[in-house]
Amino acid sequence: MDAFPAFFPLSGRTVVIAGSGEAAQAKARLLAGSPARIVRLEGPEAALAQSYAGAALAFVASPDDAFAEAAAAAARAAHVPVNVVDRPQLCDFTTPAVIDRGEVVAAIGTGGASPMLATMLRADIEQRVPEGAGRVAALFRLLQDEVRAALPELHARRAFLREALAGPAAAAAMAGDMDGATRLLRQALAGGVAAQGRVRIVTGRGPADLLTLRAVRALAAADVIVAGPDADPAILSLARRDAERLEPGEATADRLVGLTRSGQTVALVMTAPLPPAELRALEQAGTPVEILPTAAP
Repeated sequence: MDAFPAFFPLSGRTVVIAGSGEAAQAKARLLAGSPARIVRLEGPEAALAQSYAGAALAFVASPDDAFAEAAAAAARAAHVPVNVVDRPQLCDFTTPAVIDRGEVVAAIGTGGASPMLATMLRADIEQRVPEGAGRVAALFRLLQDEVRAALPELHARRAFLREALAGPAAAAAMAGDMDGATRLLRQALAGGVAAQGRVRIVTGRGPADLLTLRAVRALAAADVIVAGPDADPAILSLARRDAERLEPGEATADRLVGLTRSGQTVALVMTAPLPPAELRALEQAGTPVEILPTAAP
């Protein structure tokens, strides 16, 4: 990872755009729907550090090299991260291609190397992020404290959220019925959480691009990852960074049964089939097991 992606909260913050012309207007359009206060600077005031005081971010867009350098220096003197259009050597950060769904924001960056590539990738990904995704995120943010209070254990909370995100409350929010979605989510929370997790077996041989979408989602959702040293690192990179990791020798049938009965989902990243005896032990214990094959090459 050559650059670390981060999200800056904009509510109640100030963003400065220094410069004029189409590039400056593009930055203004990018931020038009945000809750930030936008300050536009042109002329000599753009070279004054006090013009940027208290800002969260600054963007500089000008065909004039001297203006761009002076404005960037002024923003930096005010301790404000700055992006200068078409001048990566003057940038503290680069501007990604953004998918904006309100509460849900996705960003694709190339470190400034190829903005056109980032734009093309955004177009591909944008088709898979529904318009209502931001409303679903807003619903869960609204009830976040209630969910945490009702489910203080992390694995139980994750199990509930997994189910809720595929349930009627999320569907109502996606459709725009936020009152109904809130009611349904509270009803689901009051009903408790089904404790049963599951084991999902994912091939670990690679290459990662042969994994099905279902397998990729299983890795992203797993609470526990079991993988040996021969598993493809590119496949393991698709798992959550905060998922618990177990060595194959630690993942006995009894251990897996205990994890799933506590509501946790386990992904076994296998380069060889699960021994039949272990598979039978899981089935006899009533543990749901799902085998996720790769796609055909």
